[in-house]
Amino acid sequence: MSAAVEAPLIEDGFLPNGIALMPDGSFLFANLGARGGVWRVGPQGPAEPFLLNVGDYKIPPANFVMIDGDRVWVTVSAATRGHAHFSGNEKTGTIVVIEGGSARVAADKLTWTNELRISPDGEYLFVNETFACRTTRFNLGADCSLSEKTHIDFPAGTFPDGLAFDGEGDLWIVCPVSNRIIRMQPDLTWKIVFEDCDPDFFAQMAATYSEGKLTRDMIVNSRGTRVSNLSSIAFGGPDMKTMFLGSLTMPSLACLRAPAAGEPMNHWRHG
Repeated sequence: MSAAVEAPLIEDGFLPNGIALMPDGSFLFANLGARGGVWRVGPQGPAEPFLLNVGDYKIPPANFVMIDGDRVWVTVSAATRGHAHFSGNEKTGTIVVIEGGSARVAADKLTWTNELRISPDGEYLFVNETFACRTTRFNLGADCSLSEKTHIDFPAGTFPDGLAFDGEGDLWIVCPVSNRIIRMQPDLTWKIVFEDCDPDFFAQMAATYSEGKLTRDMIVNSRGTRVSNLSSIAFGGPDMKTMFLGSLTMPSLACLRAPAAGEPMNHWRHG
């Protein structure tokens, strides 16, 4: 996005973050700007409200939106984005689901809720709680209820952000600062398969986080030798074995070859 386009969007209270393609060719975006909520943009524009409230709950700046068949899932990281420091003490994150034209809060009291995914078998919902340094798995009911919460904890300073499933049911997770890629199997065992971070720097950042002194500038200014601040992951290419890695700070995408093909995204099935 060019600066000429980006500036008016920010001035108008828009800061698009996560996006999701709709069957009719329009798309939704989670708005991290002052207006908050989720907005819809058609082929001709402009942005129109899609979800601004759930009952009396006004959607604050939203992080992520995902289409899951006839359902739409939205995450809100925190009640306000104006925090001076990031820590695991913030527990105002929410997951909202929209089904049959009705929206409700499916889970709350979460810590910096980020991207989420539904397992290929449809039995679980996985969500990253970034500054709790964990991925959380919920049992997903047919009525979109979320129950039996299971935490998968990572070492301090490992901040899970984006995630994507491969066709074998493994979940791939990327993390800013450490630039780690984590591969988690269906039994919830996991291993780090890639990282690009100086050990001394990572130890310093982990200690700063543990002291509750981690700031946005510290995260943005962190760098690896080849990549920096990995924040999103998607599978693509003719065989679905190319991992495209997005970043908070890099001006381009990084790519890696994966050992397994990715699970096709939902909007690919729109026909």
